[in-house]
Amino acid sequence: MVLDLVERVGGAVAGSLVEVPAAATDADLIGRWCERAGHRLVAVEDGVARIRRGPFPDDAAVLASVPAERRPGARLWIYTNFDCNLACDYCCAKSSPKAERKAIGPELIERLVAEGADHGVTEVFLTGGEPFLLLDLDRIVHACVERAPTTLLTNGMLFRGRRLDMLKAMPREGLALQISLDSATPGLHDRHRGAGSWQRALDGIRTAVGEGFRVRVAATVAAGESGADEARAFHALLDEVGIDRDDQVIRPIAQRGFAEDGVALTVESLIPEVTVTADGVWWHPVAAEHEDQLVTRDLFPLGAAIEQVRRRFAEYRRESDTAAQRFTCA
Repeated sequence: MVLDLVERVGGAVAGSLVEVPAAATDADLIGRWCERAGHRLVAVEDGVARIRRGPFPDDAAVLASVPAERRPGARLWIYTNFDCNLACDYCCAKSSPKAERKAIGPELIERLVAEGADHGVTEVFLTGGEPFLLLDLDRIVHACVERAPTTLLTNGMLFRGRRLDMLKAMPREGLALQISLDSATPGLHDRHRGAGSWQRALDGIRTAVGEGFRVRVAATVAAGESGADEARAFHALLDEVGIDRDDQVIRPIAQRGFAEDGVALTVESLIPEVTVTADGVWWHPVAAEHEDQLVTRDLFPLGAAIEQVRRRFAEYRRESDTAAQRFTCA
């Protein structure tokens, strides 16, 4: 039995699944051999032992292969709310003026960010919905910035009256505002976000820059909507406004939420960015509230959810590397 195991498993690619004829009575022997040889016994059933060929990189080694700023658990996304003053036709969160608010609230956000910082979170992202609908947003932002550099996503359209005062009260150090603007002219942006929204967003960008904030501008575009000419015009406009080139982002639509077309995203294909909503912890912000990306319904302890995401990611990455090796050797 052992000689058969050595011959069949020893010649296989690390990480591959090997089948060896075996009886149920051999399970204990095979298990002990796998433990000593550094392999993993999956099952002994139907006259076959299924063995995962070692050695296996540990979770720490897999995580170390990802740039530090992208490692699972480095980024913490928080959906402050889900209601929005806009109803964009490709919103991955299905936000709109009719959406339920589902706000987490400042007390829980303070606790989440504090616990996240204790478990390796180095950057916080606040998103919605439209966060500026919340009149305690300045308190939320201050609590986050005290723990980690923070990015606040907004459509930039509500900077007036009490909400402008709230913006002015926010810290400049450690905070970036990410404002959505999809094109250099109103047509494309307004087609997806509503008539007049382009001008109001541009006005919001100018206001935020004038108030001394770091502003990142993100365009969300469908395939074929952002050709070279459109991209050049977009960058030229933002250069004139005073947005650094590194803060000018063009990204594709994700096939989630209201979007019927776009880039298909799965837990296996995404580097996870731990995301919290009022309803639970999720794999990635573009798929919050989608059951296939639910990690847990329990917001606390957040550290346990972060560790679970790291373990699952490491396993997915090992399986992906094994598949690539099998393809190479075929």
